[in-house]
Amino acid sequence: MRRMMRETRLSPDRLILPLFAISGRDAEVPIPALPGRSRVSPDLAASAARRAFGAGVPAVLVFGVTGAKDAGATGAYDPSGPAQAAVAAIKDAVPEMVVITDVCLCGYTDHGHCGVVVDGEVRNDVSLELLARTAVSHADAGADVVAPSDMMDGRVAAIRAALDAEGHEGVAIMSYAAKYASAFYGPFREAAGSAPGFGDRRGYQLDPANRREAVREALLDAGEGADMLMVKPAATYLDVIAAVRAASDLPLAAYHVSGEYAMLKAAAERGWVDERAAALETLTGIARAGADLVITYHAEDAARWLAEEGT
Repeated sequence: MRRMMRETRLSPDRLILPLFAISGRDAEVPIPALPGRSRVSPDLAASAARRAFGAGVPAVLVFGVTGAKDAGATGAYDPSGPAQAAVAAIKDAVPEMVVITDVCLCGYTDHGHCGVVVDGEVRNDVSLELLARTAVSHADAGADVVAPSDMMDGRVAAIRAALDAEGHEGVAIMSYAAKYASAFYGPFREAAGSAPGFGDRRGYQLDPANRREAVREALLDAGEGADMLMVKPAATYLDVIAAVRAASDLPLAAYHVSGEYAMLKAAAERGWVDERAAALETLTGIARAGADLVITYHAEDAARWLAEEGT
């Protein structure tokens, strides 16, 4: 009867697994701040995607990681870059898997910011061309969905126009519509080598105190042609997820970010919480708040746990 009356059902179909791609072959570099996660070469990214798909996870979110950085983020749109190579390898190994790519410049710039910097300031409009070019390179490699995470104004429209112009009308856009200037990104920035070299990102990421602003940003991205919206982080922003859900009928994703994941892992390692129970409760809460999709480093484990529970 408890199962019959359950209002929110967490399904593997809701889950998206993040992957960090590096260049090379048969290369795996563990990420200390993200226990159980590694940076992997394209061949191992394909293997990880195949395992996740076998567990019931339908999609991955690919991040490129490189040491080749410059002021113009040229590595972001390099057709042979780690993200592009990983996309191609995954689509070759698991054609049915939905491959989403993170579109940003921070991991490729020598200053670590998400846009072009001129005279010490991030310039919104001049960044749009590079973001669009990066998205097209991902689509050329085989990406099904591109996910701009830079928070530059107007980037959804710029990317949509560029994709359509290059014959990628069928590639969808999942916009990081409400991305907060959060304290919970530390492990990710270690993994991606994307910490800003000066200042911070509060000038273009949202203030954690603001909810109405997140709804405005989401609706602006929807108006520019986004196919899906995202709230990031997730567990500490459940009210924002609910507010965006109420304001838009577009599919809504939420990113259970690296710091949120790392806290669960750290507490579980100390025996303070049961990792399985705590992770599934957390992911269920995110879905209950209104998220259709949950991006989480727990995705593969959660899919297996759910299968074992028959939910």
